[in-house]
Amino acid sequence: APDIELHRLECAALIGPNGAGKSTLIKAVSGVVPSKGEIFDGGQNLQAVSRRARARLVAVVPQMAFLPPHFTSWQTVMLGRTPYLNFLGHFSAKDEAIVRCALEQVDALSLAKTPVGNLSGGERQRVLLARALAQETPILLLDEPTAHLDLKYQVDILTLVRDLTRMHRLSVLLAIHDLNLAAQYAD
Repeated sequence: APDIELHRLECAALIGPNGAGKSTLIKAVSGVVPSKGEIFDGGQNLQAVSRRARARLVAVVPQMAFLPPHFTSWQTVMLGRTPYLNFLGHFSAKDEAIVRCALEQVDALSLAKTPVGNLSGGERQRVLLARALAQETPILLLDEPTAHLDLKYQVDILTLVRDLTRMHRLSVLLAIHDLNLAAQYAD
């Protein structure tokens, strides 16, 4: 079986037609589905760590995310802080600062009080990206983040991902079917 190697500060594109297994690979790396392969971050086997530990290492922007429509954008991004909840299950002032920063970085702070059910497709993707950033992981997986978006929002989201990759020193795996976008935005 082929190996895939990601490096920090790198956005790698996983390309292929619909049904090729891009989403399945993303789900395997994130731990949503079992994998017969081995998945390492440095020397650490991700399959041998707890779900909480993996959630501190890998964040995902899924292709089709169910978001409770009445949750505000703020509440949705705060879900990214779940792996860091204290022993009482409460969010801290630090968590709130991280969420605010994540929303600012994706230019969505103005949407903080807006229910996600009222967001456009591009706004929704920004909020999902902010949720992943709030997780503060070194690895970011994006499963077709531009699906169902018009060209302007596709460019905006992929430019943002490229910039955030460098700003946060991330390893990014971007599943995408558009070869032109992959060539333009992936390393």
